[in-house]
Amino acid sequence: MIATWWAALSPAMKILWAVTLSASLIFIIQTVMTFLGADSGGDFDTDFDTSVDMDPTLSNIEGGSNLYTFRNFVNFCLGFGWSAILLRNSISSTAVLIIVSVLVGAGLVTLVMYMFKWLSSMQQNGNINVFKSAVGSQGKVYLTIPEARTGEGKVQISIQGAVREYNAQTDGDAIKTGTPIKVTEVINESTLLVEEINSYIV
Repeated sequence: MIATWWAALSPAMKILWAVTLSASLIFIIQTVMTFLGADSGGDFDTDFDTSVDMDPTLSNIEGGSNLYTFRNFVNFCLGFGWSAILLRNSISSTAVLIIVSVLVGAGLVTLVMYMFKWLSSMQQNGNINVFKSAVGSQGKVYLTIPEARTGEGKVQISIQGAVREYNAQTDGDAIKTGTPIKVTEVINESTLLVEEINSYIV
């Protein structure tokens, strides 16, 4: 039955169906990989300069906001193809059908780009920039901090309403577990310089 249906199609419709079904399959694979965290490199997002991003994580999800990507080409073919197939009996003019299909394809590309932009902003909001947010934050010592930067302890501080744990050093005397502290400097992404809150109160 399928073979008979396929044989009855015109060459143009065979091409249209082939492109549309291929785009649909790739779109499904891309979507599944995206939400399983294996996106970006795996979805062949490639600029027209043929550079390929091989990062297999969602950290580069904002790549979906780049107009000239294979993902957007697939999305356009998906919107264009299904529109042309579903509307070909409703729109008698081939020119109008093509225009409508192009608009639907472009609309789908725009929609997916905005979706990825939103996902990217959500991801960025979930990641705290310790260099911008930690200084001035207060918390308590979790593991005793040795004196004069001779070693590292651990502290728990509150940043943007969330409790985070970091390695910590101090320039002064050792600070014992449970002591209130304040962050004075960020040494690196995982280590803070802190001081006992009561140490500067006269």
